[in-house]
Amino acid sequence: MAQLDLVVGDLEGNVAAVLASLRSAEDAGCDLCLFPELAVTGYPPEDLLLKPRFLTDNHRAVEEIAAATGRCVAVVGFVERGADRPGDERWDGGGTRPPARLANAAAVCAGGSIVGVYRKRILPNYGVFDEKRWFDPGSGPHVLYEVAGAAVGVSICEDVWYTDGPVVELGRGGADLVVNINASPFAQGRREERLTMLRRRVGEAGCPVAYCNLVGGQDELVFDGSSVLVGADGSLLGAARQFEEELLLVDLELEMRSRTLAVVPVTGAAPHRSPLPSPRIGPPLSPHAEIYEALVLGTRDYLVKNGFGDVVIGLSGGIDSSLVATIAVDAVGPEKVHALSLPSRYSSEGSVADAKELADRLGIGLSVVPIEPAHRALAGLLAPMLEGEPAGLTDENLQSRVRGLLLMAVSNSIGRSIVLTTGNKSEIATGYFTLYGDAVGGFAAIKDIAKTEVYELCRYRNARPGPGPLDPIPAAVLEKPPSAELRPDQRDDQSLPAYEVLDPVLEAYVERDRTGPEMVADGVDPAVVDAVVRLVDGAEYKRRQLAPGVRITAKAFGKDRRVPITNRYRATDAPDPR
Repeated sequence: MAQLDLVVGDLEGNVAAVLASLRSAEDAGCDLCLFPELAVTGYPPEDLLLKPRFLTDNHRAVEEIAAATGRCVAVVGFVERGADRPGDERWDGGGTRPPARLANAAAVCAGGSIVGVYRKRILPNYGVFDEKRWFDPGSGPHVLYEVAGAAVGVSICEDVWYTDGPVVELGRGGADLVVNINASPFAQGRREERLTMLRRRVGEAGCPVAYCNLVGGQDELVFDGSSVLVGADGSLLGAARQFEEELLLVDLELEMRSRTLAVVPVTGAAPHRSPLPSPRIGPPLSPHAEIYEALVLGTRDYLVKNGFGDVVIGLSGGIDSSLVATIAVDAVGPEKVHALSLPSRYSSEGSVADAKELADRLGIGLSVVPIEPAHRALAGLLAPMLEGEPAGLTDENLQSRVRGLLLMAVSNSIGRSIVLTTGNKSEIATGYFTLYGDAVGGFAAIKDIAKTEVYELCRYRNARPGPGPLDPIPAAVLEKPPSAELRPDQRDDQSLPAYEVLDPVLEAYVERDRTGPEMVADGVDPAVVDAVVRLVDGAEYKRRQLAPGVRITAKAFGKDRRVPITNRYRATDAPDPR
């Protein structure tokens, strides 16, 4: 199983990565090598599929891979372009849908040619998935491919998640092994959820299942790899690392089963060779470790794949910016991280000192630039229009926007750099941020991390052995009460419920779609529920203007949650007893 980090649209680079892994598999004497879902195009290609030339180039790419195959059979994902849809000659809607029937497909390649194509049958259309926008589902009778004497069934991603779905049909039709190529994004607990599902599916299909997954970051998504081979008895016969590229080699002894499905001969009996050593089974990461690695990989791939060489971060001396700076250093190295401390008249000496200590521990450069001169100048410009200098929230936001302007100016001066925003999910959910101020930037590394989890991740990172700076986040940062420091003695809990109270309510409302009355029925304080619901609903227009960020929950702000900005629905009745 070739667990690869591929790039959407980089057909040439993706082909090179596939061929390099295929050569390694051939050299190791493999009979079969699996590659991720849509490995040729990268996943998800989205509206690149509306470009006819892209589809043509994708076909040429998979043919190049097929031409390079020898005895080792390659199963590689690509987009199959079929015939025009019936009646499409009457379509007058412009370029708003694919120009032909498209399939999310797997090419079975051997001996220099494509010997068969499997088309994904179950197309996900929920959460971050929109496959029905571009693809038609596969149909017709299943076939098996005879590889080194074994009958192999081919399936793609969602096909394995359904009881009595394609994987089970292939197993019941006589498959000795079913392979499943994937682009399954990471979310908390996803690895264990997959393993539970695969063991259930193996029991129904009666044969082993090989699950090969994509790895790497793509915009908001992070793919964790975690490719596995589950034996017919549910045992784990091989497991790849999480969040790393790997060519996982596994020997599999198969029992030949009676076959009722048609079989396509591909390669003859396997030659004699020495068995591999005991299978590699990578130990799973802890919950905090896998979240942290997802943040690092998602940040690194966003920067590298989009050509950003350096990052700029505003260090406030607070917990959020400290975590983002640490992630950035672990992602791209301290030499590429540029930090600014931008104290105002309300910033404490301790916060500036904490920012300096963090920068020293991380080994990054820090420029201290007080914003008081700019703050006073802008307040003076505004005074005639406001009949006096700005006060209250206007003045607080003015300070934040001065900082945003300076961060962007420094980023512009460096060239091919990007500002990392430092807002967490709790603040983003409630609108507790300033548009064009602390929200400014091109990527939001902790956008999907609740405030309470920010603290947990900081403690995890401080205690983590291994590469990177040791114990980078000062104890003072973890101990002081969170504050934006935009007015005297300001604390977050003056504007929001305490984060220990707020975060569970946000999780229920945002991620589990519980309504206000349902949360009250669950025992949550009605005043807290009312305040939180109003804050979340009122901030939708602000969230639409934010930078993309790493998705680590099952429902993040972005592609997952699509609530109308203009929306007057408020649940006021008692909860539905159903």
